[in-house]
Amino acid sequence: RSAAASASIFRDSSCLRWAGEQTSRLIEFIMADDSECTAVKLKSKQEEVFEVEKEVACRSITVKNMVEDTGLDAPVPLPMVDSKILIKVIEYCKYHHRAEAEALPEDDKSVWDKDFVRVDDETLFNLILAANDLDIKSLLDLTCKTVADEIKGKTPEEIRTRFNIKNDFTPEEKEEIMRENAWCGER
Repeated sequence: RSAAASASIFRDSSCLRWAGEQTSRLIEFIMADDSECTAVKLKSKQEEVFEVEKEVACRSITVKNMVEDTGLDAPVPLPMVDSKILIKVIEYCKYHHRAEAEALPEDDKSVWDKDFVRVDDETLFNLILAANDLDIKSLLDLTCKTVADEIKGKTPEEIRTRFNIKNDFTPEEKEEIMRENAWCGER
């Protein structure tokens, strides 16, 4: 080989080595940056901040959209969600994220879900509001089904008693409602 050809090979291999090193450093930088940014900060109504894995937090369409729009630097404000309820929502999202990742059987998830919604009425209704506000369809379906199951087969009076709802209709208003909705009893 000529000296010029050897120098050219040396330059090319040296250039390739340098490019490879730079690529490796860039990949390390991206991976390090990505691993540092995998947490989302959620700020509750009480201004408490909860740090949650991005994949878990983004089970909420609302949070996902806000993260896409504003990034991960600032906490995502959730002024309609109380800290106590946000903790429950995060618990739900963490479990279902893990259950999906581990491909847990539907029976296991159903048992966990039934236990999860075994809460007082105030918590259940606040979970419904939070699931709706955060756009977590599976949680909204679960909590609404829980209330529907509680109502199923009960008379209006039993429902009022069960949920402590005051009947403030006058006898005339009640009669008018019964007349307008007579078709409901024709099953």
